[in-house]
Amino acid sequence: MFRTALRNVLAHKARLLMTVLAVMLGVAFVSGTLVFTDTLGNAYRKQSAKSYDNVAVAVTTYADPDDSRKNPGIDDRTLDRIRGLDGVAGATGRVSGFAGVADQDGKLIGNGWSNTGANFAPSKDGKDPAYDFTDGTGPKAAGEIALDKDSAAKGAYRVGDTVRVATNGPVKEYTLAGVFTTEDGAVNAGGSLVLFDTAVAQKLYLQPGYYKDVTVTAAAGASDAKILDAVVPLLPEDATAQTGKQLADNQARQIESGLSNLNTMLLAFAAVALFVGVFLIANTFTMLVAQRTKELALLRAVGASRRQVKRSVILEAMVVGVVASVVGFVLGLGLATGLRSAMSAFGAKVPAGPLVVSPTAVAAAFGVGVLITMLAAWLPARRAAKIAPVAAMSSVHAVATTKSLVLRNSIGGAITLLGAAGIVGGAAVGKDGRMLIGAGAFFALVGIIVLIPLLSRPVIALARPLLHKVFGVSGKLAGQNAVRNPRRTGATASALAIGLTLVTGLSVLGATMGRAVDKMTTDNIRADYMVSMASGGALDQSALEAIRKAKGVGAVSPQQATSLEIKGTWHSASAVTPGDVEKVFDLKTVSGSLASLARGEIAVAEDTAKSNGYKVGDTLSANFGDADKPEKKNVTVGAVYKGNEFLSPVLVPTDLVAPYETKPYIPEIWVTMDGGATAANEQALVDALGDNPAMSVMDQQDIRNMFGGFINTALNIMYGLLAMALIIAVLGVVNTLAMSVFERQQEIGMLRAIGLDRGRVKRMIRLEAVVISVFGAVIGVGLGGFLAWAIGETIRDEIPGYALILPWDRIGIFLLLAGVVGVLAAMWPARSAARLNMLTAIKTE
Repeated sequence: MFRTALRNVLAHKARLLMTVLAVMLGVAFVSGTLVFTDTLGNAYRKQSAKSYDNVAVAVTTYADPDDSRKNPGIDDRTLDRIRGLDGVAGATGRVSGFAGVADQDGKLIGNGWSNTGANFAPSKDGKDPAYDFTDGTGPKAAGEIALDKDSAAKGAYRVGDTVRVATNGPVKEYTLAGVFTTEDGAVNAGGSLVLFDTAVAQKLYLQPGYYKDVTVTAAAGASDAKILDAVVPLLPEDATAQTGKQLADNQARQIESGLSNLNTMLLAFAAVALFVGVFLIANTFTMLVAQRTKELALLRAVGASRRQVKRSVILEAMVVGVVASVVGFVLGLGLATGLRSAMSAFGAKVPAGPLVVSPTAVAAAFGVGVLITMLAAWLPARRAAKIAPVAAMSSVHAVATTKSLVLRNSIGGAITLLGAAGIVGGAAVGKDGRMLIGAGAFFALVGIIVLIPLLSRPVIALARPLLHKVFGVSGKLAGQNAVRNPRRTGATASALAIGLTLVTGLSVLGATMGRAVDKMTTDNIRADYMVSMASGGALDQSALEAIRKAKGVGAVSPQQATSLEIKGTWHSASAVTPGDVEKVFDLKTVSGSLASLARGEIAVAEDTAKSNGYKVGDTLSANFGDADKPEKKNVTVGAVYKGNEFLSPVLVPTDLVAPYETKPYIPEIWVTMDGGATAANEQALVDALGDNPAMSVMDQQDIRNMFGGFINTALNIMYGLLAMALIIAVLGVVNTLAMSVFERQQEIGMLRAIGLDRGRVKRMIRLEAVVISVFGAVIGVGLGGFLAWAIGETIRDEIPGYALILPWDRIGIFLLLAGVVGVLAAMWPARSAARLNMLTAIKTE
């Protein structure tokens, strides 16, 4: 029977090709994902370990540099005491913070959030062991800096050039003293690293004479643990210490955790692709078994048992699975290499290292490929085993009995209703119903797949009159052929339905959230511009003063983040400019007047006022300090307003909180200009800010793009990952049509003999493919929209202005693409059908 299975594989190479391709793609995705994440994890772990090779103990402080009551870090005296401990070879103090470098055009080099500044800390030999200089030296004076090699190349800077650098204050010019290479995580993440003289860095980021972190190196033979025990008693209360090994191990665990999430996401899409592939595999073996009814019956007639027949079909599947897994694994190695290169292309510097091919990756790839193929072939094998020996005397293939169809449809209907109930129930529960929706979606999808043969007849029947009217006899025959074998049509359409369910669901949610973002911006903002730091940090008070002096400015208000305690409850608050805040934000008053802000009163959002029982005219005792040092002051509620998504639920005038905040935290400044948002007005703001590369000036459309960009990027990634599932679905359509043409050779020969020309034969096969593809797309679009509605109900309360949007343009494109897929998938089968010799075809059994 093994020889029989092998002979059947070799005899049907062309018909099994699509199955091999489907399994191969799924295996490639699984193996590529595992090899990619293993390689990435190994490279980052080695880099992390290398960074701490010579570190005996690492000290980190968490004190607030703006809190004058506490030490902001490790002072020089403590550092000297650490250096004097037994077994310590040296101790280096480090400070760091944000530093943005401008290129020759004044634009920021890097991505903002990973642009870092630090201090150059040379040892006695004048070198800093953390950095290898390729040109020049480290900064030795207040007006000098050093740049990492990648940033220097991006900015076209050489040693001796003047470089503009921005921290959280005004832009300053420095002379480039040197260029270095580093394994620093900020640079590897696509950012930049600027090294300052230690005194300059301390002044910028902490206070003179203080360090944020300290790294301790051990003398030969000294114990890291003993050094740690000696260091800990010397540290301030807001500091922690670990050995270098502990720190490296912690980072390794963090890297593993981060890559685990990526691994899970990619494998989830691989699972979708393999799930789609199951239908293609099962369909292929079902058709092969049907075509070989007489052959299998003869085997039974000459003594083969049911078990042997079943085993031969499963062995055939195993051979296909092994071949596909081998090719898929090799393709997966190429995919892993490509993903690594893609990360570098997007600006992330991946550490060098070989591809890591673990036994787990190999076992998973081959296990998945072979097991999925054999499982998918199990049901066709079971049917093959049931073929009676008497079938060898008949040319009629076995057809499904009425009992089996009734049973299938009953089970499918019950599963679908169970899934629909779960989806609706989850939507009714709200945000806590997402797991219920997920379970319901699974059952609904399985139920629809079981029911899809039943659905094919009435749905396709709607299109048959149009096909006949527009395309004549070719259209009529295509409609009849599409429902001739409902199980085959259903299995083929199911693959497309699964892919389009996910794509449609994502598109509906993406369009809905995108519209909500647009509405949120339109409904809440009157300002022409928002000024913020590219790093996401706080703006300096000087930026606010500079904007107020800019030409053409009509109104300016910071959104200064602060907080206050009232009756034991802490509320986040926005300190704003009275009189101007109404001009930059669309604030609707429920009671009182926002003009009361100018009198030192506060305004409270409607929901906060209701939940706490505040009303206009109430005098409240507020604490503007913290738990250690309360700063009590009586405040009056002067207004209640409808909440604004860009402001905190309590508004206070900036003058009210000024005495309690030595350094205001200002994440955004909102500006209205005379004449609105124009190029000239934007340039006026840029000039007023000193052409600072670290500050971004965004108009309302830029704000929409910023929020919407995340949504669109996520959607594009999802579309890209789901593309493989759709490719496998297309292969399923090609396979079904090719085998259908093979089965219907005699019928096609008869049609040609009675006058159906080659063009009409091609058209018949193409229309059949289009009908099946569009049918699957319609099912997928409907189910995807239903799921998107349910998921939307769980996030409705978290997204202001949420309203379900059906992107009919995208849905139309999906249906159109399904039709195009059908036409493309039918090219080879249609050509084969048209080229059949009619006399030979008529004689074919």
